[in-house]
Amino acid sequence: MSFATQAAASDGAKKPQEPKAPVKAVELDGGAALKIMKHCADAAPGSATGQLLGLDIGASLDVTACFPFPKVTADDQYDPDGSFAAEEGAAYQLDMMRCLREINVDSNIVGWYQSTYLGTFYNEELIATFLSYSESLQRCVCVAYDPTYAEQGVCALKALKLSEKFIEAYKNGNGELTVEQIHEKGLKWNDVVVEVPLTIRNSALATAVMGELMRDKDVTLNDTDYERLDLSTAPFVEENMKLLGECMEDFANEQQRVAYYQRNMQRYQSQHAHWLHKRRQENARRRAAGEDLLPEEDPNYKAPQPPSRLENFLITNQVAEHVTHLENFTKKTSAKLDLVTALGK
Repeated sequence: MSFATQAAASDGAKKPQEPKAPVKAVELDGGAALKIMKHCADAAPGSATGQLLGLDIGASLDVTACFPFPKVTADDQYDPDGSFAAEEGAAYQLDMMRCLREINVDSNIVGWYQSTYLGTFYNEELIATFLSYSESLQRCVCVAYDPTYAEQGVCALKALKLSEKFIEAYKNGNGELTVEQIHEKGLKWNDVVVEVPLTIRNSALATAVMGELMRDKDVTLNDTDYERLDLSTAPFVEENMKLLGECMEDFANEQQRVAYYQRNMQRYQSQHAHWLHKRRQENARRRAAGEDLLPEEDPNYKAPQPPSRLENFLITNQVAEHVTHLENFTKKTSAKLDLVTALGK
């Protein structure tokens, strides 16, 4: 369990007060975005996570500040490359929020951020963290940043949330996503984690400073940048294909689990029907002899539990994420290849 989940559980004493409209947009402050990018890039290839602070305004979440979750070594000393803290981390979180409040920085928790590798964030830990936060916050988001994806010249920030339909179905199923709940709520694989439109916003002062820095830089900006024609995307595509293959293996394993459950269910139904037929024959004989009837419910027979479909949905989301990455980059590579070919001719 990550520290983000532990931090959410530590605030679980506070309950949501009144229903609110779902989050429709996220506005991320430019300074907070730079902090997230730097923390995740410095921690790569390891993981990084931190707290998002801001304001819950209307249908949008305004993220104005953030801070990283601490990591400590065995001797309780802070270490960026150490393991996630537990009790020390909770105290650190409270101290950070107290200090930020003293300097008039928004100290309201609106979610958390985390680093990813090639979009591999669709897992049960993400769902567990969201559910932990939902115990104290009705509306929260996770901002995911992929340093590897950002190296390809793409803004790799994504704002994610759980859909209301999935939360209701998951809670009604007592922590399991069964086939009955899926059919009842009309859930699809892309109804579990949904992406929220994210906008990076700078203050007027920051915009003015950037305008001043860009003054008299037109000549430099118009210089030819031949690195834009770089076609070496093979490592990125290769890693995506490798992860996509692993996802397909996981998907096949999930299908085998479902097939195994169906076989067990058929065996159970056949055995139960045979037992019920014998019991009814025995009751017919007892009824003719005037004896007491035996119950037609056998407590020794227990139907096998159906597997949760959540893992299947998460794997499908992960496959779609890798396919989207491959599609975007192969389109760009094809355009560069056509341009380089035309220049060569």
